[in-house]
Amino acid sequence: MYDSQNPEILASAPNRSADRKTVILTFDDGPSRVLPDILDVLKATGTPAVFFWQTRLLHKERPWKRVLAEGHQIGTHTVNHRNLADRMTQQQQYDELKKSVDKLERITGRPVAFFRPPYGQFNDDTLRAANQLKLKTVMWRIASMDWELKDEPDQIVANVVDHLEDGAIILLHELSQTVKVLPQLIAAIKEQGYEFAVLETE
Repeated sequence: MYDSQNPEILASAPNRSADRKTVILTFDDGPSRVLPDILDVLKATGTPAVFFWQTRLLHKERPWKRVLAEGHQIGTHTVNHRNLADRMTQQQQYDELKKSVDKLERITGRPVAFFRPPYGQFNDDTLRAANQLKLKTVMWRIASMDWELKDEPDQIVANVVDHLEDGAIILLHELSQTVKVLPQLIAAIKEQGYEFAVLETE
């Protein structure tokens, strides 16, 4: 479970409805080859999600149009997944973010509002750079640890379901093991009485 008292960091999304519980699924490190499979599951289950993409992987043939058409959101995960907090100046961090945002907006024609720092690593310069670009920095409340569980996909589900809470942002990745358990994960979350939402833009 991740927690931050910094008002500039979003780890949970405020639920504005008193009569329902919501969580937000987020997928890092795409757009990948398994993206169409993820989208198929999300469509079949009526589940919206947020994708944080490395723009070095974003080619025009990736199904970004489908992502947006089916009600999902796309944010930046920088150009090439560098650790922004590792010896990068504020200007370097700004340039990295701006380059990624520019490419996303040029290809999709949509403004980019959200940013997730690679490795979850950031510093004050990162937040200043994000603010300059009018980006909301999005972390997570629940980490599925899917990147470490290729041979234990059921544990991905347990890592999420055992820590559910209203408004939680859930960290997943565009990985084959995540695709494998995604229908099970979505069903298990629904069984606990939760609905799925996306991030609210101001």
